[in-house]
Amino acid sequence: MRPVELRKNIYWVGAVDWLTRDFHGYSTERGTTYNAYLIVGEKVALIDTVKSGYSHELLHRIRTIIDPKKIDYLIVNHVEMDHSGALPQMVREIQPEKIICSKMGQKTLVQHFHQPDWPYHVVAPGEELRLGPDKTLSFLETRMLHWPDSMFTYLKEDQILFSSDAFGEHLATSERFDDEVNQDVLMHEATKYYANILTLYSPLVKKLIAQVTDMHLAVKMIAPDHGVIWRKNPQKIIDAYSRWCVNESNGKALIIYDSMWHSTEMMAKSIATGLQDKGISYKLLNLQVNHHSEVMCDVLEAGAVVLGCPTLNNGMLPRMAGFLMYMRGLRPTNKIGAAFGSYGWSGEAVKLMNTAMSEMNFRLVHPGLRVQYVPEHGHLQECVELGHTVGQALLDAKAA
Repeated sequence: MRPVELRKNIYWVGAVDWLTRDFHGYSTERGTTYNAYLIVGEKVALIDTVKSGYSHELLHRIRTIIDPKKIDYLIVNHVEMDHSGALPQMVREIQPEKIICSKMGQKTLVQHFHQPDWPYHVVAPGEELRLGPDKTLSFLETRMLHWPDSMFTYLKEDQILFSSDAFGEHLATSERFDDEVNQDVLMHEATKYYANILTLYSPLVKKLIAQVTDMHLAVKMIAPDHGVIWRKNPQKIIDAYSRWCVNESNGKALIIYDSMWHSTEMMAKSIATGLQDKGISYKLLNLQVNHHSEVMCDVLEAGAVVLGCPTLNNGMLPRMAGFLMYMRGLRPTNKIGAAFGSYGWSGEAVKLMNTAMSEMNFRLVHPGLRVQYVPEHGHLQECVELGHTVGQALLDAKAA
């Protein structure tokens, strides 16, 4: 793949990873990209690098534009290894005048690569760097979005925001721009990316969007470190982040469950009937066939989460226990919650699920429904009533 010109003398020179299917527990069925950007002025800057193993692609693309040794500045927006893995090789190849990073970026780079003598230049928020008369960079610290070192780089004259790990998606594609790809696929992957990486940091996202708004920062293009570049409608992804960071509900319900001998599954389907009676849109998500990162994509905007699991060895089935650990780490909020499950002789799973939801500040609208062994008609009617309760709570929340 050749370099792609974003604006005059501004190029995408990164790498497309068509093979990766797991990104530290996040399923990436459509692969991913490691975006790097070359800006050629009187001075030359490279913004971010790529994952180790893809440096040859990065260097090849740079060489079709300029001798890599003519790069003056290496800008490290984010130290995570999918963006900095090629940095040692690039430093050797380029011998840059400066490695530009945040204060925490310098500390983290030293901890990763053990090179305290690299030519670090720590930039303060708002500091400017001129590459020439028509190329001025400024820097915005975005600590904990999603690492302590994270920052954005803004190209003033071209109004391009190089946004590090924000506003991206894991998506391998031959196209580089938002208007060139299927919009449903794009927004699904952008939603999944936020749900699994940034949900925990939603208060900081809200603060950042307010900060950028107050700065009246004109943004004609957003160039993230993963996925496509937002050139046609960057406001589309900003608006989506504005919804997600305040936990805006779509009014729908999720029944997320695992089942051993189908008894809990029978209960789940009856709860769905109760939701349907109330006119509530829902999804049935069996953890045996739905990856936890895809489930979190639905959790992001759901109004209600109903968890179902039978009891195993005085606890939950491993898939539900693992999902709850994963979800608690991301801390979704503003959800209605309820729990159910079958059991043989002890029945602790419902209590454990309730506890987990309480710790996430879900609003529990039912004490939890347990059925011993295989549910009969009367038990299933109780499940329908549970669905009614959750559905009514959603309707009341919408009316409030």
